[in-house]
Amino acid sequence: MTRYRESVRSLLKERILDAAHERVAADGWDRLKMTHIATTAGVSRQTVYTEYGSKAAIGQALVMREVERFLTGIQGQLLAHPDDMRAAITAAIGHTLRTAADNSLLKAILTSSRGGDEDLLAHLTTRSEPLLDTAISMLTAYATEVWPDIDAHSRDLAVESVVRLTVSHLVQPTLPPDLSAERIAEITMRVVQA
Repeated sequence: MTRYRESVRSLLKERILDAAHERVAADGWDRLKMTHIATTAGVSRQTVYTEYGSKAAIGQALVMREVERFLTGIQGQLLAHPDDMRAAITAAIGHTLRTAADNSLLKAILTSSRGGDEDLLAHLTTRSEPLLDTAISMLTAYATEVWPDIDAHSRDLAVESVVRLTVSHLVQPTLPPDLSAERIAEITMRVVQA
């Protein structure tokens, strides 16, 4: 495939995801139909199926695109505090939780009816491996480079803990974002100092 065709196809896939995002944010995942996505994107329903195959695949792609956006913001927060691990962790988690509170797609995911394999919530809970793996990989690479003094086992435990706890607070927030961020950072610091 030529580079031009790859570029056009990538733009088409993004346009379809933008349309799906818009429709999910407005109407919820449960009421989303491939026809709605096609109409909003200005393409045929067959084009949507050709590019993604199923509603579930679109859901996975939507969630992973949001994960990438969150990870970009997290990386910025971490880079702003290279010499202070607690501050970096607190800033990254705080950013994530505050951004999530205003994210229309995440709100739609968390308020959709629960039940069924095609539920978007499953991408954050029971089928969350791609999300967790992506976040853990990025944070492990960052922590390995920036905090090389931490032994690998403690670092891996800390990274997995911070990711899983943050996702837990995204799905079921119980405290204000900044307080949750401070608490998760405290747990993480205890893991790496133990």
